[in-house]
Amino acid sequence: MSQPVYIESIGLLGPGLTGWQQASAVLAGRTPHAHAATELPLPAGLPPAERRRTGPTVRLALGVGQQAVAASGRDAATLPTIFTSSSSDGHNFHAICEAMAQPEPLMSPTRFHNSVHNATAGYWSIAAGAMRASNVLCAMDGSFGAGLLEGTLQVAADDEPCLLIAYDTGYPEPLHSCRPIPDPFGVALLLTPQPSARALARIAVTLTQAPASTMPDAALEALRKSAPAARVLPLLAAIARGETGTVVLDYLDTLRIEADVASLGSHAHA
Repeated sequence: MSQPVYIESIGLLGPGLTGWQQASAVLAGRTPHAHAATELPLPAGLPPAERRRTGPTVRLALGVGQQAVAASGRDAATLPTIFTSSSSDGHNFHAICEAMAQPEPLMSPTRFHNSVHNATAGYWSIAAGAMRASNVLCAMDGSFGAGLLEGTLQVAADDEPCLLIAYDTGYPEPLHSCRPIPDPFGVALLLTPQPSARALARIAVTLTQAPASTMPDAALEALRKSAPAARVLPLLAAIARGETGTVVLDYLDTLRIEADVASLGSHAHA
């Protein structure tokens, strides 16, 4: 099992989930989940020219990341980051495919720029003024798990906080039929090597072949399975309920992540 690290703050955006304070009540079962389109904020901190070039993927990733940083009270510019997504900007890929299928294909420089998997990390560095290291991962349906493993190990090895941002926005048709992600979903975890007064939970992870934990609510279980980033929901639910115990998160086909979670008092419900 990995060395324990701490979840200091959480950012969350998804269908019917508008931030940790609102979502924690839903995930704890205190408030019913009401499905609604994911609200994507305008990308704060970007100059007007960069803001115009962003699509839903950047707005989602920056939105959850900025939520987590604001809740922690830390300076975003000082934080190393890990970005993980199963597909990055699917709407941009769709537009590129349409352009390339034309008799005289023309590629927009902005489209090409946004097609790179680490484009979101670049927009974050501009918005946050961040010059720290940033890792960008992709592992298909295991993308959140890969990010969580990377984040917990990096924090333990480097003995400094790290911001993990996982996000998925899906594709338009016809790619949607092959890779259905119905709603944008993003989560950010600010991980630290030591607990602070704001810490929500302690977590240690290991690999297992046990089946993944599921959500008792049918709508939330459907949401958990709808996007790779949403595989985080059993972990978030345990924190929201103030529980201490073990949850198993999806990772690879035959290998999953066992997370030993200890919620830290009333902070879990903040």
